[in-house]
Amino acid sequence: MIKHTPYVPDMGIEYPVNEPDKHILGDDTIEKDTSIDEHYPFIDKSFKYRFHSTWLYYFLACCCAFPLQLVKFGLKIEGKEHLHKNKKLFKNGAITISNHVLRWDFVCVLQALRPKRPYVIVWKNLMFGKDKWLVKHIRGIPIPETKGANIAFMRALDSLHQKKKWLHVFPESANWHYFQPIRPFKSGAFVFAHKFQVPIIPMAFSYRKPTGFFKFIGIKSPLITLHIGEPLFADRTLDRKTAINRLLHQSHEAMCKLAGIEKNMYPATFEEFSVSN
Repeated sequence: MIKHTPYVPDMGIEYPVNEPDKHILGDDTIEKDTSIDEHYPFIDKSFKYRFHSTWLYYFLACCCAFPLQLVKFGLKIEGKEHLHKNKKLFKNGAITISNHVLRWDFVCVLQALRPKRPYVIVWKNLMFGKDKWLVKHIRGIPIPETKGANIAFMRALDSLHQKKKWLHVFPESANWHYFQPIRPFKSGAFVFAHKFQVPIIPMAFSYRKPTGFFKFIGIKSPLITLHIGEPLFADRTLDRKTAINRLLHQSHEAMCKLAGIEKNMYPATFEEFSVSN
């Protein structure tokens, strides 16, 4: 039971609240064509890539991002006991989800899940923008837009599942810095969870007003808490569409509760949002 009262920061950002999946903070300057086709290496198996990816992770963990997050964001992680007590449920892998509210919120997720290193589904433009090397080497997998690329994408996810790897998805799709309500979800994470018969682990970011030490050292941006919830499974006794839809709604409700939100301004799905507007 989440007992905190959510802090709603005013960042002076004009969010397009009627377009909850609009990218407003991503890479607008792309260095080259952003097409992803069926030949794109969704899972890079080269030694060079694996070496750089492993080096980057341990650099983040030991020297740079993980310690920095404790100072810059005052990062707190709550609910890790849900990972420990349910670890038998994760024997075939898991899919974690969270709201998308920071430029590098996935690094906070990595810190919460270590030693697990999930792959992360990302907006394809990020694979061509200024952070492309970092995004690729934290195991970023771009979302395809063509039929051929989607087939290759699903083959890559099948390969990861066979190896019992973890996957992280931002079901809100777009990154809105410090946005507090939980936006409607795209269905991809829940389709994957149903297909691979692995649990969804809901996670949610909430914010705290800088006080004490953080206020003293001049931190003005909101402090961050990442809450981890109980795992959720698709109901296999239901037909596929109903099971996926129910899992999505359960996950959306769980994330609202984790973030301390009692009355969320958005429904769970974009279809419901479109009907209400």
